[in-house]
Order: sequence, then C-alpha cells, then structure tokens
Amino acid sequence: MIPWGKFSSMREFLQTLGCSAATEAVVVLALVAAVGLVAGKVKIGGVSLGITFVFFAGIVAGHLGVRINEDMLVFAQGFGLVLFVYTLGLQVGPGFFPSFRQRGIGLNLLSMAVVACGLCLAWVTHRATDLSMADLMGLLSGAVTNTPMLGAAQQALSQIEPTNATAAARMALACAVTYPLGVTGVILAIALMRKVFLKHDEGKPEHKTPQTQVTEFRLTNPAWFDKTIRHIMAQTGKHFVISRLWKDGKVVIPASDTVLRSGDHLLVISEAADVETIRQFFGARESTDWNREDIDWNAIDSHLVSRRIVVTQSRINGMRLGALRLRNLYGINITRVNRAGVDLLASPGLHLQTGDRLTIVGEAPSVNNVGKILGDEVKRLTTPNLFAIFLGIALGLLLGSLPVYVPGVSAPVRLGIAGGPIVVGILLGAFGPRLRVATYTTQSANLMMRQFGIVLYLAALGLSSGPHFFETVFCAEGLRWVGLGFLFTMLPVLVVGYIASSVCKIDYATGAGMLCGSMANPMALGYANATVEGDEPSVSYATVYPVSMFLRVITAQLMIMLF
Repeated sequence: MIPWGKFSSMREFLQTLGCSAATEAVVVLALVAAVGLVAGKVKIGGVSLGITFVFFAGIVAGHLGVRINEDMLVFAQGFGLVLFVYTLGLQVGPGFFPSFRQRGIGLNLLSMAVVACGLCLAWVTHRATDLSMADLMGLLSGAVTNTPMLGAAQQALSQIEPTNATAAARMALACAVTYPLGVTGVILAIALMRKVFLKHDEGKPEHKTPQTQVTEFRLTNPAWFDKTIRHIMAQTGKHFVISRLWKDGKVVIPASDTVLRSGDHLLVISEAADVETIRQFFGARESTDWNREDIDWNAIDSHLVSRRIVVTQSRINGMRLGALRLRNLYGINITRVNRAGVDLLASPGLHLQTGDRLTIVGEAPSVNNVGKILGDEVKRLTTPNLFAIFLGIALGLLLGSLPVYVPGVSAPVRLGIAGGPIVVGILLGAFGPRLRVATYTTQSANLMMRQFGIVLYLAALGLSSGPHFFETVFCAEGLRWVGLGFLFTMLPVLVVGYIASSVCKIDYATGAGMLCGSMANPMALGYANATVEGDEPSVSYATVYPVSMFLRVITAQLMIMLF
C-alpha cells in the first residue's frame, strides 16, 4: 500500500517512483487536461466552456502547488500552440484565398475595427486614470489573449527604459490577470450574440452560402442562336460550366463545339454572384431548384451517371485540370471541385490537390476510366503525410522569428510562434500541391491534432498562471485590472459583433470566426466550431488572423513609444 501521507506534493510522489522530469511533466499535464475536459462538459445556463475549462483546471492545480520543470512547461505551452495554429492553417488553406476574394476585405475591416476599439479604450483609460501605458498594454494583451503583442510591448519598453525591469514585470502580471477574462470573455460575448443579436438563427441549421450554384437557363437570346459553346463562352467574360444540355427532350453532355439552338435548356454551374448576369446573357431562367441536396442526378437520364471521384493519384497532385484533357479524351464533364468543404468551379487553370472531390458527369464506362486516372482510392488518404507537418512547423517558426522593420518603430516586429505557423500553414495548404508537396490530411486527423495542441497549450498556460493568480486578482489593484480587462474584452466584441450581424448582415458562423480571429482567441474558436457544422468559423478566423495579429504587434509597440 502506498503511504500517501508521506508525500507533500505530487512531484515528491513521482520523484519517489523514479520518474524523470519529462515523465513528471507529461503525467501532470495529462491529468490536468483530463480533469479539465471532464469538467468542461458541464453546462451552466445552457453554455459549456468545453476545452477552455482545461485552462482553469491548470490554474487551480498551479494554485495548489502543482509544479513541473519550467523548461518542460515552456516547451509544452509553445508546442501546443504551434501545433494548433499550424494544423488550423493547413485545414483552411485550400479555401482561404477563394474566401478572401469573396469577402476577405470586409471581414478584415471589421477585425481592424475590433483592434481599433481596444486601442481607443486603452488610450481613454490612460488619460482618465493613473495607469501607465505599459500596464494598459499588459492588460490589453491578456484581454485579447495575444502573447506576441505582450512580447512586442515589452521589447519596445526595454528600448525606451532599459533599466525599468519592474514595469516589464508588471506588464506580464497584468497580462496573466486578464488572460482568463480574454479566454472566457470572448466565449461569453459570442454566446450572447447567438442568444440576443442573432435570434433569427436559433433553431435553424447552420447554412453556408455555396460558392457555386447550379441554375437551369433556356436560350431565348437570338444573338447566340446557332453558335458554338466555345464562341459563346469567349464572349461572356464570366467563367461557368455547362453541365448538361437538353436538346429536343434529350439530355447530352455538351462539348466546346456543340451548337446551341433556340429553346435549348442548359444546366449551368457558376458563382452565385454571376447567376443574374448569365441569365441576361442566355435570356430566361427556369424555376427548378437544382441546388437541393435530395436531387438524384443519376435519374435525370438513363445513359448518363454522376459520380464524385477523389483525387488520390500522387502524380495528379498540383496538375492543372485543363492539362489532363479529360473532357476531350473521355467525353465527360467535370461540373465542380470540392476542396476542404468548399465548392470550386472546374476551370482549366485550377490546380488539383490530393483529396479534391470532382463531380463528373458522363457515360458510366468513361466515368470509371477517369476514376482510374485520378485514383479514387479513399484508403490512400488515411495515411498522413508527416513530411508536410514537420516541414511546415519548422518553416512557420522560422518565419515567426524573422524581424520586420517598420518605419518609425525602433524595435523590429515579429509574428511570433502563433503568427508564423498559421501563415505557413495557409500557404502550404493553398499552394503546396503546386510545389508537389502533398499536404492533405483527413478532417478527423486534422481535428485530432488541433484539439491535442490546444488542450496541451491550455494545460501548460494554466499551470504557469496559477501560482500568483489568485493573490493578484483579489487585491485592490488586481480587482481594478480585472474590471478593465473585462471591459477591454467584451466591449469591442459586442460592438463590432452587433455591427457585423445587424448592419453587415453577416451570419453567426462567419461573424463568430471573425471575432475569434481578431481577438487571437483559439479557445473561443473551439467553442464556435462546436456550435455549428462545418469549418466556416475556422475559415473566417484564418481570413482575419494574420492581419489582426500583425496589427496587434505593431500597435502595441507604437502605443508604448508614443504614450
């Protein structure tokens, strides 16, 4: 029987068993994570903090005296964060640039408004109280859960006042006090948005506006009678795909030299924004809704089949769709390409990636032959390509360490371990196949790595914040810091969230992801992802995160230097 009373701490017990510092750290972090994950399932007022509770479990453990090797703690915290943000960037990378072109400017303007609102609050507080700008930047860094911002502010302070170590220490302590508020405050604000501002979304399934839309048109414009499809598409100025053509009651797959006649019906796949322009071009739009999920495409015509084929052949990775000449060789039509949950138009210049799902229409033998060329072996996708994981993490950390010199700012700016990996992840996810780098991982594998990374980060962060957390919070100045931190967290999110939902008419999933990204809050993103289906919050998060992160880092240094 183990004499538990002889041991004053878990550390002594583990050391008695002969555990090394590494084993001790793994055991403690695993227990903290397990306790936090179990407690996170409890709902209060219908809201569960989920994996965020791991952070509070770490704080309590740290307060009770649980300690691990400091180097191991720093490593676990940094590695967990890097793993989370890199795999997040890798997952949303394929859909990042299409999303950015469609609405990225608007989302980034809203995220800039969140940043500006926080800075304005800090400046007003500085003028109205006796708090220094160094203290306020520490409070703001914690309120927006942005440790690179804290590091940038401390670097700027060390250049202005190199002997003032006390101010730098107070800045770090202020960040630690408000960090829990930053973690939970954004979650509470997003939950409030869902309950109050977005009541019209309650009870409805989360709907993601498709990037492509299927529409039936009838040719009534005499300008295009007796013209080939190649000639017509050259005149439109818009890119679209004619999937099927009804001629004299028969369904055919159109080729580029197919001649269109008056009254022909065309099934067109295009971007949703181009539908009205295409209608004016062809003449008339039919009322049939071809975007319903319950359509049996194979029942439209007996000799044509519609199949979704997955790209698994390694040599296809990175090739342009037009270079395969599948339409000319096999008489099939590729109507759309689904990549990471995003529907893309099947343009000739589109670079295919491993894991792309191509919807192909044609006669069964031809479609089967195309399947052999593209691979269509789903089992091959279950083997992860770890080379891209480790290479991307290394490149991301190097990028985050590079100094960026901004005119007028004496200290260089760095993206840090949070900014660099997500940027590299996005770039590799989007352009890796063009470099013949297979970056595909299954959604479940990516989610597993993301969740593991964020849980490890939260457990280590809680343990490091726990020892002095409660004694700082429950003093007079600490309570004032808590109040200001709550204000810095909640007010920008609620104000910009209300504008995004009520004025800009942005849906809940997109708005929640944008707010999480502008606040650099991966924990809140985990909550937002748990409340919707699909990766829409993650795509919005990745769309605004790099810009807002860079702004936070630069503006923190500017505020210290100017005020």
